[in-house]
Amino acid sequence: MQTDIIPLGTASAVPVRDRHFSALVLRHGGHTLLFDCGEGTQFQMVRAGLVSPRLDAIFISHFHGDHFYGLPGLLATMSMLRFQDGVTIVGPKGLAAALEALPGLDRDWLTFDVDFVELEEGCGPVKVFETESYVVTARPLEHTLFTLGFRFEAKPRPGTLDVEAARALGVSDYAHFRRLKAGHDVTLPDGRVVASGEVVGPPLTGPVFAYVTDTRPCEAGRLLARGADLLYHEATFGEDRRARALETMHTTAREAAEVAREAGVRRLLLGHFSARYEDPAQLVAEARAVFENTEAAQELRRYVLRTGRRHRAAAEARDETGGDR
Repeated sequence: MQTDIIPLGTASAVPVRDRHFSALVLRHGGHTLLFDCGEGTQFQMVRAGLVSPRLDAIFISHFHGDHFYGLPGLLATMSMLRFQDGVTIVGPKGLAAALEALPGLDRDWLTFDVDFVELEEGCGPVKVFETESYVVTARPLEHTLFTLGFRFEAKPRPGTLDVEAARALGVSDYAHFRRLKAGHDVTLPDGRVVASGEVVGPPLTGPVFAYVTDTRPCEAGRLLARGADLLYHEATFGEDRRARALETMHTTAREAAEVAREAGVRRLLLGHFSARYEDPAQLVAEARAVFENTEAAQELRRYVLRTGRRHRAAAEARDETGGDR
């Protein structure tokens, strides 16, 4: 089951000709998730070939306009097209009231159900959305107002079945192969029991993606990113504007790379660039001095998440021992 992301917007609060406001799509099998929904997100979805996608959930990090103002229009379009039964929208407390106060967006007018999941300041890590194949958790970040970061984690899949080993133990019935693959022991016609663990390898870990913006570098961001196959982290400023980053509660590219290194991620995508940086090459260079596998997120490009068990195990070991801090 393939998992990929498509950044739709990588700008910060000021419009730039070739950058759009914050939004990012994640696809996992037949599921589609949207992280943030800045102004113009619908147009970017069309440009990305995401025409009338069935969104399973929308995650809003905070109420600054460059992350939120595209949501009313998107919901109105979804309602007009009548292509889905419902959607879950996750965000800070007050999200439902803010949307329902707009003409044409009350629940009686929408043609689908909306399940709001609202979080309050002071909340700890919270599981905000879950299906049979993945889970999304949220943690509060450190910004000028209450802001959430998110972690998508695909659930482990059954390990690989060694068919030849199973046959050598006397398994021949297709139904028995299926049960063994699913983790169940089987009893053969002669009464012998074949345990699943004898012929099935360890569970296959699924991909992990972390979405961390807007924030100062913080423990919550590192925990969201721990062992991630791909981390999207804001890099609003370079080191030449570190004082401004502190003042506005944002992150420099170098600081984002430090988070990636400490969290043991596999790959870092930088985004949320200030309009001061027409070309993010400076930001990427500063980040790569700390964490080599870094690049600037390119809008409308598809990034496939590939799992890396070794780096995730190393990240967990660092977290337990306090190393690399």
